[in-house]
Order: sequence, then structure tokens, then C-alpha cells
Amino acid sequence: MILLKKIRNEKRIGARGQVYFLLALLFVTACHPKPEKVQQVVIDRIAMMPDEPSPFKMTDWYEKAHHFDQYVFNLELKGQYLPFIWIDSAKRNMPQNTFGMFTVIGDTRQGPAGNKEYHEALCAMGSLLGAGLVGIDKTHQNGFNYVKMTQNYFNSANGWNIMMNNTNPAVASLGGGYGRDWWYDVFPNVLYYGLCELFPNVPQADSLQHIIAEQFFKADSVLKGNYDYSYFDYSQMKGVSNNIPHQQDVAAGHAYVLLCAYEKFGDERYLRGAKSAMDAFVNQKESRFYEVLMPFGALVAARLNAEHGTNYPVKKILDWTFEGCKAKDGRTGWGVIAERWNEYDVHGLQGSITDGGGYAFLMNSFDMSWPLVPMVKYDSRYAEAIGKWMLNVSNAARLFYPYDIDDQHQWLPEKKEITKNVIAYEGLRKEDYIYKKASLKGTSPVALGDGPQWVKGQPETSMFSLYSSAQVGIFGAIVKKTNVEKILQLNCTATDFYQKNSLPTYLYYNPYDTLKSVCFYNTGKEKVDLYDALTHEYVSRDVTEENCFEIPSKKARLIVVLPSGSKMEIHDGKYTIGSKIVAYIPSLAR
Repeated sequence: MILLKKIRNEKRIGARGQVYFLLALLFVTACHPKPEKVQQVVIDRIAMMPDEPSPFKMTDWYEKAHHFDQYVFNLELKGQYLPFIWIDSAKRNMPQNTFGMFTVIGDTRQGPAGNKEYHEALCAMGSLLGAGLVGIDKTHQNGFNYVKMTQNYFNSANGWNIMMNNTNPAVASLGGGYGRDWWYDVFPNVLYYGLCELFPNVPQADSLQHIIAEQFFKADSVLKGNYDYSYFDYSQMKGVSNNIPHQQDVAAGHAYVLLCAYEKFGDERYLRGAKSAMDAFVNQKESRFYEVLMPFGALVAARLNAEHGTNYPVKKILDWTFEGCKAKDGRTGWGVIAERWNEYDVHGLQGSITDGGGYAFLMNSFDMSWPLVPMVKYDSRYAEAIGKWMLNVSNAARLFYPYDIDDQHQWLPEKKEITKNVIAYEGLRKEDYIYKKASLKGTSPVALGDGPQWVKGQPETSMFSLYSSAQVGIFGAIVKKTNVEKILQLNCTATDFYQKNSLPTYLYYNPYDTLKSVCFYNTGKEKVDLYDALTHEYVSRDVTEENCFEIPSKKARLIVVLPSGSKMEIHDGKYTIGSKIVAYIPSLAR
């Protein structure tokens, strides 16, 4: 720039000067290429989903997350099946009390009338993660540090030294052998890393996170790219096959935790481990989607590509996720539903595409948004696809709640009062394929759950699932209504854990056939500029309170909120303001 300015200031430029000027101009243009609009990539199964799902009703997910916490964490509740939590004083793994939460309402296997040690990390950690995401402090609530209490799930007594789904895996046999099902052993660690980011400075947390990272690093080193196992014994460091399908997508869970560990501790071994696990993951010949971990691979791939120059195939991972597992020896049919069941659009829900014609699960649908919404920051070519999918899934998710689906489409409407509409049915089936209740014959969809099948004497209320409802705060933190119905504000930073250089970033998608004007509300004290990372243009400047901008039909905007008047620079494949990242140059994201 100094050279260019000097040449321009010359009073006379001869032939040689003109050459110098052109060379300098070329140099400046090469260093600072003209920003181009980000070309969007189509995900075929999302393209099948409607632009405007119907019937449409957007839940206030933030409010529902708060109401869930208020209801479920009330130890003073009296009555049948109440309260929903209890204190476990067995002090398993840690010299402290922990707490248990019923997996489903009235679960006879658990609690004071069952086994106080039988409770699941997916319930406990999931509920705390959801609460933390919507601003509830679970380290100081009614005299309890609930976050510290979850450390009892760190299984030191059996030598595994990772977070597991039970404090005592021996009780897992009560629920069908969860401890020998690999995703149940890995996902609690994903949840725990999220918890530790939301609630820092909890005593002993850093130490446990470090041990978990070491265990995952060692496991990946032992596996050497071969994740063809039903589970992994983290004590003996060996893979094991049993009657459960092999779960190769666990490699994505390993990669996610190791990348988070790298960002937290700065140990280059963890970055190498994350890449090694991702190599094993993407080298699979076909989708091996088993439960919830595969979409985390899309986030890790996009982030490694953007920040570390790798070339992982994001589109292939997204296709694997949405189209589902087709492997005959895998969990065939596990993917994302893209159908209308009679008068209800259920597009976007995650679960089995094939079981009884289709069986969606609420928890899984919440969980997919955790990695896929922040993924758009790192690979913005998928902004329109993810925006459209989130509109569909966040609309359809209400159908699991007993007051948000007609009585004739649910299994137990006469008992729904106990749910307060914050505890949902576990699943949504295309038809009543299992119980075959006479009054539901020919009805589609049907809200129900697997609970009554688990053990003899399990009450019908066990269809209402705390396990499934606990992570509602993921939607609560991400999804927000705007002034235009069906255009959502999606918070791309809410679940982008272990990222120090983020600026507030929001994804908007316009499903309408016409251009729409959407309003942004500045809740801070300082003026801000609104920059679209897809078109690389400012849509508003010096916003103090409310400002509206336009979104073309069937298009997305990825709005980054910048300090007013800040100077943007381009280097190392990034648009930056100081140390903060505004956007990544799309050509460097594969």
C-alpha cells in the first residue's frame, strides 16, 4: 500500500513508472482479492424438505428450557412419580454425593423405590448443558453444585477413567447393557466437555478433562484407523465386538473431544489425535451413522479445514448424516426423516427412517443442531441448507410435547398433565407399530415411547421421557423468533465451544417466495455494524437498538456483529478484526 501510494503521488509517471504502478496494483489485488459471494452447496435430502413446513408453530424454546429446569429440579414436589430427581449418596467414583434423574416418568428401575445408583449421565449432564446454554447457573442452585456432582460419572473404580453413562456400569444391565454400547461411553464425554466450557472453574474439572483426553488419544492410537467395533474397553485399551452393530462414527466423537482438548490445553498431540480419528472416520466406505455422533464429524471437519488447512469432505459427512446408514451390518436406516405424515410435516427429525415406516427421537433431533449450526461459521457454503433444515426440525420438534399435538395423535393424552408440557414423549412414530392400540389404528403420526417395553410393571407414563427432553436448552440457545414468522435467528456461536476468537454470528434463512425485511435488535450498549459473511457486504452500520435488513427469497444471510467502524483485514485465509475472526475464505473450506 505504501508503494502504491508513492507511485500515485508522483507528478510524472513514465513508461517504467507505469509498469511499476501496474505491478504494484497486481500485488495489492493478489493480497486482497475482491470478496465474492459464497456459492451454496445443496444437500439433497434437505432439498426434499418444504420451504414452509405446515402446520407451523414455533415454540419458544428458550422459555421451555427454563420451565423444564424449574419443574424437574424441584426436590420439594409431592405426588405420584414425584420428584423427578433424587440424591445418590453411594459416593461411587468420587467422595461426594451425586444426583439421579429418572430416565422416564415413573421408571421402576430407578430412584428411591428402585436402585438409587441407576441413573444416566445423558439425563443429568444433558439437563445441565441445556440449562447452562440458556443462562441458568447450575453450580449454585438451591444449595447444590450440580455440575460438580456429575463428576461421579467419571468411572475410576473400573479403570476406564472416562465419563460413562452410569456411575456404576454394573447397574446398566437393568437397562439392557447400555455400558457395552460404544456411543453411550463416548457421548457423556462430549457432554462433559460442553459442560466444562459453560461452567468453568469447577474444582477438579480440568484434571478430569485432561485424563479423558489422554484416554481418547491412547484409544485412537491403539485403534490405528480401525473403528470396526461395538465398543472399546478403555481400561484394557482394546476394541470389542458383541451383538451390537459396529459404531465407526464414534471416531467423530473422539475427534470432537480431542479437538476441544487441543483448544483447551494447547497440546499438539491432541490435534494430531483429532486428525487421526477424522482420517479413520472419513475413510469409511459408507455411512455408519449409529446414534448422535456422526454430525459432530461435520463440525470437526469444517473447523479443521478452516483453521488447520486440512481437506476433509464436509459434504460427504452431511450426506451420510441426512441420508442415513445403508450398511447391512450397521444400524440400517438411521438418519434424518424427510416426509409428511398425513397432515403433519415431520421433516428434519432424526432417528430411524425405516423402523415401522419411520421413528423419530427428540433428543437426537436436539443434538444434531449442536454441531451443525456452528459448522456454518467454518464452511458457509452450507448456510442455506442448514437454515432450511433448522426451520423444519425446530417446527416439527414440538410434536413430541403432549400439549402441542392433538390428543388423537398421542398414546397417553389422559396422563399428559404431569408433563406440564416440558417433558415430552420419547419418540414420534409414523404409526403405532409396537403397541397397536386400537384407538390409534390408522393414525399417523403417533407420539409415544419405548419405556413400557423395558421391564415388567413399567407404567404407561414411562412414555414421557426426561432423557429425551433434558437437552431442550440446545434449541433454547440457538433458535429465536424474529419479526417475520418462519424466519428464525439461529445463534451460530452458542454451541461453538472452545473457540476464543468468535464474534457474534447469526444465521437467517428466508423460506418465502418474496424478499423479506428482518429486524435485528442490538441489546448491547455500543453501536455495531452488521456484516454478511455470505455476500461480504455490510447490511447495516452504526446500529444502536433496532435495525432491519432484507433477505432475498430462498436465501440465507450469515450476519456477523462487528464493533461499529472497526477495520477488517484479510490474511491467512480469514477476514479478521484484530484477533477476532469475521469469516473464512470459502475457497479454503472444502
